[in-house]
Amino acid sequence: MKKATLILALLVTGATITAQKRTITSGIIKFDATTSQDALPRAENKTVIAAIDPKSGGIAFEAIIKSFSFANPMMQGHFNSINWLDSDKFPIATFKGKITNLAAVNFSKEGIYPAEVTGDLTLHGIVKPLTAKGTVVIAGKSIALTSAFTIKVEDYGISGKAIEAGKVNKEPKISVAVNFN
Repeated sequence: MKKATLILALLVTGATITAQKRTITSGIIKFDATTSQDALPRAENKTVIAAIDPKSGGIAFEAIIKSFSFANPMMQGHFNSINWLDSDKFPIATFKGKITNLAAVNFSKEGIYPAEVTGDLTLHGIVKPLTAKGTVVIAGKSIALTSAFTIKVEDYGISGKAIEAGKVNKEPKISVAVNFN
C-alpha cells in the first residue's frame, strides 16, 4: 500500500511539473529582408515548433527552413539554395534561451508583460548569441509570446549578389508570434 501511494504521489508530482511546460506546433516566424529596391524578400513560416517553461523561463523554437513561404516562387528558390540558407544541408533553424527578466512576468496573473530573452540562434549551421525584447501576454490559461529583432546575414555566413546589390537587406527583420493555448 505504501508503495502504491508513493508511486501515485510521484505520478501526480510528475504530471504537475510536466503541466508547467507548454508546446505548440503552429507558431509563426516572419522574415522581412525588403529594401527600397525590392519588396519581395519577405516570407512566413506557420509551422514553427515552440516550447516554454514558465517556471524556469526556458524557451525554444524550431523552424524548418523549407517551410518559409514567399509570394514569389523564384525568391523561395533563392532562399533555399546553396548560395543562401542551403536548406538541404541546414534544414532547421533553432533558438534556445531564457527569459532573463522572469521575475517581471507573472504567469499566474492576466496581463501584458515586457520580456527580455537571451539565448543561442542556430541558422545556416552557425550558432550565435541573441538577445531580444518581446512581450508575454497572459489571458486565462493562454500564454502568448511575441518578439521582433534583426540579424546580420553575414554573421551566419549568408551572402550573395542580391545582398551586395541592395535587393536584400543585410539586416532582415525577424518576428516571432506563438500562442500556447
